[in-house]
Amino acid sequence: MDYDYSRTLVIGAGKSGVAVSRFLAARGAKVELTDQKGAEELGKDPAAFADMDIKLTLGAYPSVEPGKYTLVVVSPGVPLTIPPVQRARELHIPVTGELELAFRFARAPVVAITGTNGKTTTTALVGEIFQKAGWRTLVAGNIGKPLIEEVERPYDVIVLEVSSFQLETAEEFRPRVGAVLNITPDHLDRHLTMENYTRVKARLFANQGGQDFAVLNYDDPCTKNLAPLCPGKVLYFSRRQELPTGACVFDGWITFLGEGRRDPVLPVQELKIPGAHNLENALAAVACSRALGVAPETVAHVLHAFPGVAHRLEFVAEIDGVRYINDSKGTNPDASSKALQAYAEPIVLIAGGRNKGSDFTRFVRLIKEKARALVLLGECAGEIESVARREGVSNILRAGGLEEAVYLAKNAARPGDVVLLSPGCASWDMFKNYEERGELFKQVVRKMKGR
Repeated sequence: MDYDYSRTLVIGAGKSGVAVSRFLAARGAKVELTDQKGAEELGKDPAAFADMDIKLTLGAYPSVEPGKYTLVVVSPGVPLTIPPVQRARELHIPVTGELELAFRFARAPVVAITGTNGKTTTTALVGEIFQKAGWRTLVAGNIGKPLIEEVERPYDVIVLEVSSFQLETAEEFRPRVGAVLNITPDHLDRHLTMENYTRVKARLFANQGGQDFAVLNYDDPCTKNLAPLCPGKVLYFSRRQELPTGACVFDGWITFLGEGRRDPVLPVQELKIPGAHNLENALAAVACSRALGVAPETVAHVLHAFPGVAHRLEFVAEIDGVRYINDSKGTNPDASSKALQAYAEPIVLIAGGRNKGSDFTRFVRLIKEKARALVLLGECAGEIESVARREGVSNILRAGGLEEAVYLAKNAARPGDVVLLSPGCASWDMFKNYEERGELFKQVVRKMKGR
């Protein structure tokens, strides 16, 4: 099905919405870009769009009336329950998102990676593997630039990080390889239930055929149970079980098994990125790249050298024998739990922010086991502290902001410790995004080191 995008309303004036607006306007569409935030809050200058025939409606959404629009494109961060979207559906105006729209213009096979945690690391790792193999590779989606900015250029493969928000509006999206890394509670403030959240993640496979691949985490029951919904070939990965096919650990080696072959890729101890969760990410990357025929030697070279991504267990500095680690991308309790488990040393944890509907109990029990001290800040600091005290965590400090939190953590840490920023929460109460939060953390630590 082709969209009639001659009169398009784009909702959400962030990076994705602006990219869609420019893409469609360049193809002759009359585009109205809207956001409930005002121009000053968004930092948008209406004059910047004058040459593109894009109308800006900021501060409030326009009314959606019969005949006014032929298409509505919703940015990932915009809930589908808002009045303009509901009204468009009542009028049978197609509602889509940037991922779905861009896919219809794609000229290369897509490797799409989703999951509650590990998406960015795995996407970057898979992209690096294909690039090292000599493929003209685009890495986009929820990581880096919007897909629609680059989709028509000549690539051999498109590697996408895909979020549940993007999959909500997927209709014909069909990746050649689709990977679900894990499914744990997250974004329940939007999806409401784990059943809904899982159903949205499963849309990744809905349009696949028999020659496509579904890569699933064998160790995660929720993910493993998606296999009957996958029309294509299922490739499991596991760090705990030896598998007959797929990617697993065999005799201490990251190994790929398939078509009667067993290909050792790399000794586990030579994987550069730390933590059991990163071993899972590496195994998923092996399955994704080997599915499309990348040589084991190429995969091994990248796994051995890949340093990880910014804001995910990112080493910042060592000060007075204490290592400072930026894990600002830990935006839910499960992600931050994996960060805690990545270190054997005592930890001073900086946590807190905006809760996305998560239960902190299991996270707090791990904090009690792993952390010397807990420094809390942000909107749900009181909620986490209440759970922490109930579970027997005693050394709890409260900070009014991130800079104060870093200094409190410095004072609580001892030589040999790790100060870990892994909030277990979204950043939106104090920052635009987790990147801004992580950059401030690094800035404060580096300033502290310079004293």
